[in-house]
Amino acid sequence: MTGAQALVKGLEAEGVKIVFGYPGGAILPVYDALRDSSIKHVLVRQEQGGAHAASGYARVSGKTGVCMATSGPGATNLVTGIATAYMDSIPIVAITGQVSSQMVGTDAFQEVDITGITHPITKHNYLVQDANEIPRVIKEAFHIASTGRPGPVLIDVPKNVAESMCGEKIPEKVSLPGYRPTLHGHPSQIKNACHLMKEAEKPVIHAGGGVISADAGKELVKLAELLQAPVTTTLMGLGSIPTDHALSLGMLGIHGKAAANLAITECDLLITIGARFDDRVTGLVEKFAPEAKVIHIDIDPAEIGKNVRVNVPIVGHVRLVLQAINDRLEQMHRPAWMDLVEQWKEKASCCYPEPGEDLTTRQVLQRLNAVSGGEMIATTDVGQHQMFAAQFLRFKNAKSFISSGGLGTMGYGFPAAIGAQLADPQATVVCITGDGSFQMSMNELATAREQNLPIKVLIMNNSCLGLVRQLQHFYCDRRQMAVDMTGNPDFVKLAAAYDICGYRITKASEIDPVLKEALNNGKLSIIECVISREEIVYPTVLNGKGLNEMVLGTGGYDGE
Repeated sequence: MTGAQALVKGLEAEGVKIVFGYPGGAILPVYDALRDSSIKHVLVRQEQGGAHAASGYARVSGKTGVCMATSGPGATNLVTGIATAYMDSIPIVAITGQVSSQMVGTDAFQEVDITGITHPITKHNYLVQDANEIPRVIKEAFHIASTGRPGPVLIDVPKNVAESMCGEKIPEKVSLPGYRPTLHGHPSQIKNACHLMKEAEKPVIHAGGGVISADAGKELVKLAELLQAPVTTTLMGLGSIPTDHALSLGMLGIHGKAAANLAITECDLLITIGARFDDRVTGLVEKFAPEAKVIHIDIDPAEIGKNVRVNVPIVGHVRLVLQAINDRLEQMHRPAWMDLVEQWKEKASCCYPEPGEDLTTRQVLQRLNAVSGGEMIATTDVGQHQMFAAQFLRFKNAKSFISSGGLGTMGYGFPAAIGAQLADPQATVVCITGDGSFQMSMNELATAREQNLPIKVLIMNNSCLGLVRQLQHFYCDRRQMAVDMTGNPDFVKLAAAYDICGYRITKASEIDPVLKEALNNGKLSIIECVISREEIVYPTVLNGKGLNEMVLGTGGYDGE
């Protein structure tokens, strides 16, 4: 068979059911081979949307997502999506066409060095030189993407290689002597960690996206209950513990819950699991958990000790490490610590002023919780609405919150919702977005309509770039520049143009009726919420401040 046919057979052998892509000249042989395949191809309207959709699909299905593009601009349009997956440790395989081998390096039409461009933002990448390499490369790519710390892998296939004959079979096993992720934590380090856990008086668990990647939610909850330790999460870790669990404190960080930030500041032991101490989490590092000894569990040794000093490092698969720790622990009781945490939860439960006449994002999201019963998959874009969603949505399941964390990619939410809905057709998928973010990917409405996906797009329309405006409020003495979105379309009319359902909410009394109808209509729908441009996300931790020095909407710092 040809290299292109071998590539498609390799995808089938990996259990791939869906590929998100956009065709072009250099990848034409692969698309021709896809015609005879059982794999479903989803035609996105721009390649970046294909990468984001593959990410959303991977995060909900637990499988490796696949996207495809042609050479040149097709490949470069994937770059932001690949970088987004890299920063958030999402397993995707991106396949790009390339000009014929003899033309590489000649500045041929639609030629770019995509392996060179993506080298810093992929876990690994390949430029295939021989059709006989394709079966092995496909096998290796999926193994690398989905094991250890997950991440994106790119395969660049010159057109003549795809057209050449391939005589090799798909290997039964992967042989990568230099790639052997550590799965089991070192026994002595696990023993040391358990000793610190038993001795601590004020422990806190800090859970990241690695808990969800490792499918370790049950083990996390068991550890928290054994230790009687409250759990804070990163943005990527939301859902790793149910929001309504008594030990859940919600998200920490510069826009984290006040109780979570206070608990981190006061704890004497911080148990960080599958997180990387991102600057959005720590605030000023010198003031982050200043009295705490630190246990850090992560499968990537490069993350341990990178940003925060660690007392007990444990490299390993999060689920396996937590199982080993839980097996060594007995039930503990810390009533004084639990009472203090409960006081913080009550005292710091409201960081916002009472709503006025204008509609607010938090009102809409609180009613979304009630109307949906929390039974949904929420995807978000990036901005104020993302932080409000992280604060106010209620999460029951580990894979119910899909958002761009590390790269902060506007335009991620809607194509990710497409991937999420295709991964779980029976789920209620709600994309929470802003008027700025949605206009970066609203072309994918055609993709969602073509696929008959009943996604609900909840647009928080304040006619401005809300989070940038908020930053200017605090850091530029309220001087606004380039944040007004005066050219916005009428989003309800936009829905009509795509022949989908369109709704508009302008006041609080309209929220429930519109949400109830939209969530139950079984159709692709846009719900525009006209909100105040003055809304600000609280708490907010300003540059140079510790997490306990939060600016609150009710005034002052909570730590004072």
